[in-house]
Amino acid sequence: MNLGETYQAVLMLVLIGMIIGVGVLSLDRFGSSGGVDNAASGAINASRDAIGGFASNWMELIVTMIALAIILTLVVTAFVFRGRR
Repeated sequence: MNLGETYQAVLMLVLIGMIIGVGVLSLDRFGSSGGVDNAASGAINASRDAIGGFASNWMELIVTMIALAIILTLVVTAFVFRGRR
């Protein structure tokens, strides 16, 4: 992996974050609509809270680990292929 290929990894992270954000927003809007009964509203709110917890707790860790893996890969390949070019 070189520096030019990191664009695709960063773009994938942004895309995943956007999909999770749109999912939480659509669940929030759907749960507050008038045509939903109490049981469905409770299920929608529970789903929204579960996804929101994933986005706030785990997404930061996943993004940090992927960013560190990219940086580590760039550093290791720079040292491994230093004498071959």
